[in-house]
Amino acid sequence: MGFFEKWLSLWVALCILAGILLGNLFPALFEVIASYEYASVNLVVAVLIWAMVYPMMVSVDFASLSHIGDRPKGLILTIIVNWLIKPFTMAALGVLFFEYVFADLIAPEDAEAYIAGLILLGAAPCTAMVFVWSQLTRGDAAYTLVQVSVNDVIMIFAFAPIVALLLGVTDIVVPWETLLLSVGLYVVVPLIAGAITRHLLMSRSPAKASDAPVEAFTAKVKPFSVIGLLMTVVLLFGFQGQVILDRPLLIVLIAVPLLLQSYGIFALAYGAAWAWRVPYKVAAPCALIGTSNFFELAVAVAISLFGLNSGAALATVVGVLVEVPVMLSLVAFANRTQHFFPKETG
Repeated sequence: MGFFEKWLSLWVALCILAGILLGNLFPALFEVIASYEYASVNLVVAVLIWAMVYPMMVSVDFASLSHIGDRPKGLILTIIVNWLIKPFTMAALGVLFFEYVFADLIAPEDAEAYIAGLILLGAAPCTAMVFVWSQLTRGDAAYTLVQVSVNDVIMIFAFAPIVALLLGVTDIVVPWETLLLSVGLYVVVPLIAGAITRHLLMSRSPAKASDAPVEAFTAKVKPFSVIGLLMTVVLLFGFQGQVILDRPLLIVLIAVPLLLQSYGIFALAYGAAWAWRVPYKVAAPCALIGTSNFFELAVAVAISLFGLNSGAALATVVGVLVEVPVMLSLVAFANRTQHFFPKETG
């Protein structure tokens, strides 16, 4: 794990403070930035989101889909957890806490916005940081690529319908055009651009079977991904600055269901992998993929659907802050318990 990734929680925390400060000192500046949008997509934030997503998409090897039949247990668990369980448990926890447990602390219209943000997080399985978690647990890199690739393909077709279904259940009106536009901008187009870039890099390599050119390229552009994430956090919290100063407890309230979801989903996936005798090098990444979120996509769609200064956008950014320390704690737990799993991966 690189220096920036290792301390990502610290950088996010500093950017939150910077955003709150700048938002209160220069509110007119943030109003101007918010005005640059087309079809509910803010152009400034769109550039930052692209900076986040594109380097990650270059790392996805769709040729690995040819190995989908090898060791199917981990892949089956990943699909079930990510698409049949996780979005719905996140929605249920959001409704439970914001409409019942925290009902006396949050206005109903605000509760709907926070639930929407949680749903967007729950319906977007992680694409990029999964490779970091897999590496830290010494997971099977090739199998992780298969899992991520399958998730990306499913996401193209399933993300919008699942989000629309769950937002409809919580009585929130969904503009389909904006939702589909967001999926196209932040999933389909980056996937195509990443695949083209990967093909060009591999075609120019003397050793066509080596991923060295791709790894070298992504290492060069990776700082732009981190910068894009941090600048997006600054913007979001710049618009949320006054709300946070007025109600600092809000961040803690949003974090509660996110923490329960993360540890609960990991326990479910990791326990199922153990019971099914899935080898550790597949089981650990499988559970971590189910636990982590594609927060770049969630942030982008929240901004597109509900605006830069919305409660939904705030909830997705809190997800960024919560995820890294949670995932690091789960990586440590997985490494300490690997002796309970079979070691063979054949």
